[in-house]
Amino acid sequence: MNVVGLWKRGHFELATAETKIDAHSILLLAGSQEQLDRYDELFFIYHLSNAPVVTVGGGRVGRAAARALAERDADYRIVDQRPERILDKEKYVEGNAADIDTLERAGVRDCPAIVITPHDDDQNIYLTIYCRRLRPDVQIISRAVHERNVSTLHRAGADFVLSYAWMGATAIFNHLERADVLMVAEGLHVCETEVPSALAGKTLAEAAIPRETGCSVVALGKAGTLQINPAATEVMRAGERIILICTPDAEQRFMERYNARLSPARRA
Repeated sequence: MNVVGLWKRGHFELATAETKIDAHSILLLAGSQEQLDRYDELFFIYHLSNAPVVTVGGGRVGRAAARALAERDADYRIVDQRPERILDKEKYVEGNAADIDTLERAGVRDCPAIVITPHDDDQNIYLTIYCRRLRPDVQIISRAVHERNVSTLHRAGADFVLSYAWMGATAIFNHLERADVLMVAEGLHVCETEVPSALAGKTLAEAAIPRETGCSVVALGKAGTLQINPAATEVMRAGERIILICTPDAEQRFMERYNARLSPARRA
């Protein structure tokens, strides 16, 4: 399989042979289901912790996060200071999340992740800083109501930020285009196009698409089949499909450089 790129506290970069992986790196991998299963067997990265995930906020977003965790058989605790939101005393902890005693009752010292969900960016920034100082090693996922606060939340210590603006724009785009955009994460998606005439007959190594555009080639569609992680010596031919992972800026560079039109990748 292929390491396409990695995130470090919200910053994504394409991976090269010289890219160093550290404890804060989150890898973006491309491969078949069989390859992903082999990766899991080798590195054991998806073993669930017995400690509950701490979710701050018992509103709609917090409850939705809890349902998603429950579907994966992952334990959770929801912290909320409103008594009317305490639906289950086993899973809910009443109190202020800015109070260390409340967080400790929820299990913040041992939890594998913290999800911060209130509808208040200022509060979320403060809680992200607070939780990061309490647990430098924990994964923190924060909600951003306003797009302008996404980078601030990353600087505050969030590993991932869920932006209403980006998810809403993607939903509207899907509705208008009648298509599924395969959004890998905020600002990063999968798209496809027919091999442009400027690339036809070239190998992937000769084309150097990642260096020239910032897009990463993850698959080629050949004769009705999808060739995942094609070799650098693979020749691109007219009429075939090329599947890319890219940011909006990289997508624009690809279209301008090769006079191509990208579309959302079809689900295989």
